[in-house]
Amino acid sequence: MHTMKKIITSLFSVFALAVLFTFSSTATFAQERAEGGVRVSPNAAVSQNIGATVVDVTYGRPGLKGRSLESLAPAGQVWRTGANESAAITFSTDVMLGGEMVEAGTYSLYTIPGDNWTIILNKKLSWGTSYDATEDVIRVPAAVTTTEAAPMEWFAIYFDTLSETKAHLNLHWGTTLTAIPITIE
Repeated sequence: MHTMKKIITSLFSVFALAVLFTFSSTATFAQERAEGGVRVSPNAAVSQNIGATVVDVTYGRPGLKGRSLESLAPAGQVWRTGANESAAITFSTDVMLGGEMVEAGTYSLYTIPGDNWTIILNKKLSWGTSYDATEDVIRVPAAVTTTEAAPMEWFAIYFDTLSETKAHLNLHWGTTLTAIPITIE
């Protein structure tokens, strides 16, 4: 009888923890949504084949909404390169990113804005701003240009300068454009 009571108590504890976890996860999930259930910064994804390599990027798209880029992604500070979760980039094969070898896999994409930007690939995928420099795989410099076209209201990541062996990964927001070369060997 005593053993049965222990089993019931254990099962009740597991059930209570499961209920608690479910409600706390729902509350956290709800906090990242605006009224009506829509994210304030919508998610986006872009995928590009470069030869036989597939590069996938997922990220949140914050809007300037009358604010300056510098107020949202301050110069000299690590930025999660988007909104919500840290941006994630996946390479199906080994690539050269900004001249540095990167093994196939999925990484967080962080940046340090400034006159020139620093592009960071990090092993840790996470929500928000919990960046850990000890998990960095590479850091590469990237030149910044100022576009003369209408400002890009919503942050965008896209590819151009495409061939069978290379492409540029572009980070574009406002009039700031950073292009990072990806090369396939």
